Amino acid sequence: MRSSFQAQLVNGAFGDPALLVDFRFERRALLFDLGDVAALSTRQLLRVSDVFVSHAHMDHFAGFDHLLRVCLGRDSGIEMYGPPGFVAQVGHKLAAYTWNVIDRYETEFVVNAHELSEDWRLSSARYSSRRRFAQEPLGERRLQPGVLIESPEFRVRATFLDHATPCLAFAFDEAFHINVWKPRLHALGLPTGPWLTALRRHVRAGSPDETAIVIRWHDRNGQRERILSVGELKREVLELTPGQRLCYVTDTALSERNRQRIVEFARDADLLYIEAPFLEADADHARRKSHLTARRAGEMAAQANVRKAVPFHFSTRYLGEGQLLEREFEAAWGGPTVESQHWLAPGDTAQERGRVHDG
Repeated sequence: MRSSFQAQLVNGAFGDPALLVDFRFERRALLFDLGDVAALSTRQLLRVSDVFVSHAHMDHFAGFDHLLRVCLGRDSGIEMYGPPGFVAQVGHKLAAYTWNVIDRYETEFVVNAHELSEDWRLSSARYSSRRRFAQEPLGERRLQPGVLIESPEFRVRATFLDHATPCLAFAFDEAFHINVWKPRLHALGLPTGPWLTALRRHVRAGSPDETAIVIRWHDRNGQRERILSVGELKREVLELTPGQRLCYVTDTALSERNRQRIVEFARDADLLYIEAPFLEADADHARRKSHLTARRAGEMAAQANVRKAVPFHFSTRYLGEGQLLEREFEAAWGGPTVESQHWLAPGDTAQERGRVHDG
C-alpha cells in the first residue's frame, strides 16, 4: 500500500541527524531534528511546517539558521517543538542577529516555539518578524500524555529519554488510507474529480454519514449533477486501511529505563530510525557519551517487533567502516534494515551513505 509520505534521512548514517517526512499530496513536510540541512533544496525547506527537535546539541539544532535564512520573505512561519528550555533557546538564536529592517519585509514570518515538560505541559512563545522576533509568551496548556499533534491526517507523539539531558524521541502515525475503487465508481456512473478530495476530507474529519456530497461533471450529454451521502460513498467506493507508523530515536544513554521506554514507544512500528553510534566493544565509551551501541540498538528493534529499521548517527571514529556498525546492528536485530532516502515498500532495498558529523 502506497503511503501518503516519503521519509528521507537527510545526511545519511554519518551526518547530522535530520529526518524529513514529506507529504505526497500536500504542500507540507515535517522535520525531526535540525542538524545540517543544506542538502535539502529550497523547495523542500519551504514545505516544512513543523520541526521536532530532540534536544539542542549543536548537531541537532545548528540547521535552524539555514532554515530561517531560506524561509524569510518567502514563507509565513513554522511550528517548533523541543524539550525543557527550548523556547528560550529559540529566542537566543533569533536574538543573535540584527533585525533592523526585517519588519519591512512584505511577508510576515512567525516562529511559534513550544517546549514540552515531563508532566506533559506545553509552554509556548511567538517570535514574529514584524516585531523583530521579540518574544511574545503564548501561555501554557496541558497535553494528552505523549501526544504533541493530533490532526485528521496524522499524529505526532513523543517520549522522554535520558541523554544526560532530557531528550525527546518522536513517533509519526499516519492516518488511515482512503483508497478509491475506480471500477465501482464506473459501475455507479460517477467520474473522478475534486469531489473525491472533499469526500476524503469529510471521512477523515468524521463527518456524519448523512453529510451530502455534491458531484458535478460534464459529459457529452451536458452538465450533470448527483448528490450522494458520505455514508453511501464510503460503503460503495472507498476502502479504509491502517496508516504507517514511523519512530525516530536518537541520543539516549545505555540504561534499563531508556531501553524500556524505547521498546514500548516503538512497539510494532512499521519503520524505526534509531541511533547506533558505537560498537559494543566500545560500550564504555558509549556510556561516557550517553549513547547506544549498535548491538543494543538492534536488540531494542527486535524487542519492539518493528517491521523495518534504519540505524544511523554513526560516530566518525568508524568513518570508512560503517559496515561494522551495520553488521553488529543487523546481527542483534535479525530483521530487514532499510538504508534509504525514501520510504520503501516491502521487499525494496537501497544503499545510502552520508556526510560527516562529529560523534
